[in-house]
Amino acid sequence: MQSTTLTSEQRQAGIALLAIRIAAALAFLYHGSGILFASFGGPGTGGFARAMHQPVAVACLVGLAEFCGGLALLTGVLARLGAVCIIAVMLGAIFMVHLPHGFDNTKQGFEYALTQLLIAVAILVAGAGPYSLAYALRLARSRTTEGVRSQQSPPVVHS
Repeated sequence: MQSTTLTSEQRQAGIALLAIRIAAALAFLYHGSGILFASFGGPGTGGFARAMHQPVAVACLVGLAEFCGGLALLTGVLARLGAVCIIAVMLGAIFMVHLPHGFDNTKQGFEYALTQLLIAVAILVAGAGPYSLAYALRLARSRTTEGVRSQQSPPVVHS
C-alpha cells in the first residue's frame, strides 16, 4: 500500500521535481509542436528536415520525441520513458548542431541543450515524484486493490 503521508523531505523533493518537470516540459511541448504542427512559428516537419539535412521521417521522430517527452514530463505518466526520448534528442542536438559553436548559448553553443539533457537525466534517475498524475493513479489503484481485498471472504482452510 502506498501511503498518502509524505515526510517534509519527500514533499520538498516532490515540489522540486514538479518545478523541474514543468520547466522542461513547457520547452519541449513548445519545440515539439513547432516541429510537428508548425505551431508558434515553428518550421513544421518539412522545414525542420530541410534545416537539419535529414529525411522527414527523422523530423517526425524528433518532433514526437520532444512533444510526447514533454507531455510525459508534465504529467509524470511514463516520465522516465519521456526522459529517455529527450536525452536522445538532446544528444543529437549537441553533437549534430551545437558542439562546433562551443558552450555559449548566445553563440548557438550547447549550453541550453546540455541543461535540458541533465534535467532529463535527473528525471530518469528520480522519476516523476509524488506530485504527478502517475503517482495519483498508482495511489488510486492501490486503494482500489485494497478495497477489493478487504471485501473478499477469508480463505477456507481444510484439515
